[in-house]
Amino acid sequence: MNELLVIGHPDLLAERQRWLQGLLQERRLSDNTVDAYERDTRQFLTFLTGHLAGPPRLSDISTLRPADLRGFLAQRRKGGAGARTLGRGLAGLRSFLRYLERIGLANAAGAAAVRSPKQPKSLPKPLTDREALNVVTTDAQLAEEPWVAARNAAVLTLLYGCGLRISEALDLTPGDFAGTPSSLRVTGKGGKTRIVPLMAVARDAVATYLKLCPYHAGAGEPMFRGTRGAKLQPAIIQREMQKLRGALGLPDTATPHALRHSFATHLLAGGGDLRTIQELLGHASLSTTQVYTGVDSTRLLEIYDRAHPRA
Repeated sequence: MNELLVIGHPDLLAERQRWLQGLLQERRLSDNTVDAYERDTRQFLTFLTGHLAGPPRLSDISTLRPADLRGFLAQRRKGGAGARTLGRGLAGLRSFLRYLERIGLANAAGAAAVRSPKQPKSLPKPLTDREALNVVTTDAQLAEEPWVAARNAAVLTLLYGCGLRISEALDLTPGDFAGTPSSLRVTGKGGKTRIVPLMAVARDAVATYLKLCPYHAGAGEPMFRGTRGAKLQPAIIQREMQKLRGALGLPDTATPHALRHSFATHLLAGGGDLRTIQELLGHASLSTTQVYTGVDSTRLLEIYDRAHPRA
């Protein structure tokens, strides 16, 4: 996280580095979240450098006004940043300022007074049952080499059958599947672990892939490999899904992550309760899971009409 330009005095940059390390080691936020916070605070310090006509000091941070933060957000908005990006950026700045406040070096009141940008309401766009089942079959895969087709089918089956994030699926090891397991222990965001049921069809898809794969992975090593033997990267599966969209006539919203949405939506439509789905997805907050209640409102109304004694 070295600075290419001088965007702050050494004491300020040192505290920023300690804060980022604390996010990783103490709060156990994901690498992607910490990288985003690093970017957001770097952009803010760059803005302040121009705003103050020189690299900011800790004393400048301690006297920040809401107008300074609003000016930064306005500049980012003018540069094309959307509401979600701005909201995340403000969250990162607030976290940094709260850290400085805890150690007596700043006042976070200015950041607290700035209202977060209103977020657009968007619902996940799952695939239909038939579309999802077509996508995860080995026969649907477009790779010429059988082991690659089996690999792609296994990954996609885990996304839809277990509700995994693509990074979670690609971190799985042969050891996770030793002894014909009925469940998987998955490490998700922030290093949090959860247990998800493993259907026989997903277990069989992985077994087929491992049997055909020309590369041997140790029990504790990532088992999904690229064509040159290195750990499989998410971009490869994303490209394969893009090819499948064209071949199967699926919408642009049919992405690998949409299979995770489909997992949750189809469970909910089948009568699954939100708390269980929250645990299976690894959501920290139930409010994150509740977005799926808006995806299949017709089905929920049918369940209500059938089950409620006064319906």
